Amino acid sequence: MSKSQEVNEVKYKVALKLLNIMLRNGLISSSEYEKIDELNRQTFSPELAKVYV
Repeated sequence: MSKSQEVNEVKYKVALKLLNIMLRNGLISSSEYEKIDELNRQTFSPELAKVYV
């Protein structure tokens, strides 16, 4: 895995953690969570995204 891909993995993981916090605190709905996560996957192209689910 290249250095830039590693950086993208970390950025995606941080974004996912923030999404989970927002969902847990009622700031976003489940459908919003799914939409945002899909956009994050497109943006960061994490190779390990299936592991994070």
